[in-house]
Amino acid sequence: MSHQQYPSSLLENAVNEFSKLPGIGRKTALRLSLYLLRQSEVEAEKFGNAMIQLRREIKYCRVCHNISDTDVCQICTNPARDSKTICVVENIRDVMSIENTQQFKGLYHVLGGIISPMDGVGPGDIEINSLIERVEKEKISEVILALGATMEGDTTNFYIYRKLSPFNVRITTIARGVAVGDELEYADELTLGRSILNRIDFSNALR
Repeated sequence: MSHQQYPSSLLENAVNEFSKLPGIGRKTALRLSLYLLRQSEVEAEKFGNAMIQLRREIKYCRVCHNISDTDVCQICTNPARDSKTICVVENIRDVMSIENTQQFKGLYHVLGGIISPMDGVGPGDIEINSLIERVEKEKISEVILALGATMEGDTTNFYIYRKLSPFNVRITTIARGVAVGDELEYADELTLGRSILNRIDFSNALR
């Protein structure tokens, strides 16, 4: 049963699709649908095509797993970046947050999640093995663990730390108590930038 009567099933379908988006209720979905309806057909098609193109053509960097227009992303191919330092993050939004600080000049590794037994996510479900391969093959000198300050984030950090301990690599973590909130995207740029610059050895964080 729909929550209200719609004069058109086409409009109702559009509202249904918009309301599937996170944070979009049916009222907002109706407002967005009616807004699109008021635009020229060309503008509405541009919007629709952008969504289709995003889904069909986006690539995931085969090195760091960030989203990209090419097989290897612009960060990984940039010769000005420090290729010996890898910052490990949970998701693509975290890469964007850290890049906005303009304080980090190394490369990234996007795990695509964190270890969470409650949600059925184990080490094999995220990009940990590919991180270990990078450290082994690319002569990485430092791995920065920049996961959220949650129990799952801590579990994932410790798992990675154990897995990387046989290698001659410095393992650091962003300064705790500096980032605001559990997730990097909610930290302001200055605070997040400082927490990266003031990173500490992970072994010290365990004490």
